[in-house]
Amino acid sequence: MRIAATASDLRREIAGLPRPLVLVPTMGALHEGHLALVRRARQAAGPQGSVAMSIFVNPIQFDRPGDLAAYPQPLEDDLEKCRQTGVDLVFTPETGAMYFPDRSITVTESLLSTHLCGATRPGHFDGVCTVVLKLFNLFQPDSAVFGEKDVQQLAILRRMVRDLDVPVEIIGHPTVREPDGLAMSSRNVRLSPGHRADAPRIRRALEGARSLLQFGERAAAPYLAAARKHLEDSPFLRIDYLELVDAETLQPVGHIKKPAVLATAVFYGDVRLIDHVSLLP
Repeated sequence: MRIAATASDLRREIAGLPRPLVLVPTMGALHEGHLALVRRARQAAGPQGSVAMSIFVNPIQFDRPGDLAAYPQPLEDDLEKCRQTGVDLVFTPETGAMYFPDRSITVTESLLSTHLCGATRPGHFDGVCTVVLKLFNLFQPDSAVFGEKDVQQLAILRRMVRDLDVPVEIIGHPTVREPDGLAMSSRNVRLSPGHRADAPRIRRALEGARSLLQFGERAAAPYLAAARKHLEDSPFLRIDYLELVDAETLQPVGHIKKPAVLATAVFYGDVRLIDHVSLLP
């Protein structure tokens, strides 16, 4: 497995890799969800292609300094997981290798980011789009794999490559979950035992609300009310947002006429978790 820490080293290593090249961008603290993305990338690359991963905790996408400071960074453990999973190249830059001190260019999306995480985390998706476009320019991959847990991020990145004519195929991978239903996240390790035991209610709340579909319910309000009641029964969590949005535009809807998404973000203490379910009328 090759490892590069600077842009010049990365370009040199990439030159020797067979194509197609499939990229898995991450912020490290790898878990089974990330490794599932690697396996999907290997499938896309085929037996003759290459799989690359970036491990970079991107400071410009964090809206809370405390969240950035607390984000786990077990690099040596991450690299060992990459070796065991068959990653061909890992890029592990420091912040100074990714951003000039006087950088003045930011990539901004202005429609899909107006609700959900975009509304409660100002500047977050500017940071995501900027770093992902930089990674695409550095790696020049044929495709890139992202998890569907962050449904808004996936939609925004697909819009970015469409609108900016970036020649990279975006591949989504279904959310990977713990046995009790909690969506896998690098932040899960920061949950206290009590919070971790309570956190599966996020999935239960969303699934319980989705069950209204079988009764023909199409108004958004009952879905939001059902999910909110279950979430608010917790003595631990605080709701950051709970919205029902159109699956394509990510704008709130009053009635479900087309595919929609019921999405939430909650806080357990200072740990923020997200999840969603799809609603198909």
